[in-house]
Amino acid sequence: QVQLVTSGGGLVQPGGSLRLSCAASGFVFSDYYMGWVRQPPEKGPEWVSVCNTAGDDTRYVDSVKGRFTISRDNAKNTLYLQMDSLKPEDTALYFCVRVSKISTTALSSFEFDVLGQGTQVTVSS
Repeated sequence: QVQLVTSGGGLVQPGGSLRLSCAASGFVFSDYYMGWVRQPPEKGPEWVSVCNTAGDDTRYVDSVKGRFTISRDNAKNTLYLQMDSLKPEDTALYFCVRVSKISTTALSSFEFDVLGQGTQVTVSS
């Protein structure tokens, strides 16, 4: 069955770093755009980042540009999100997703059809 298993979250101080990983199985990983979605406490979900099948075309929400880096290893069926210079407002439940609809305009117009179990990222001193 299709599965996305996310790991790497945790508690970190402002300015710190974390690396999220997402292990995919049950489908041909290299055929799909992949992305990260997050849901802050008491807020709706938002797209964080998306990358194309090769990993050489990436998009980010404005609030994380220059701080987060999405990447993928198609040989390992794994998606990553390197998060640097973390801020308290990055606190959220982070989900790895498989993209089902690609947008040529806004990142928010992408759609996903598979969602991982989520990993909590808490940025606090």
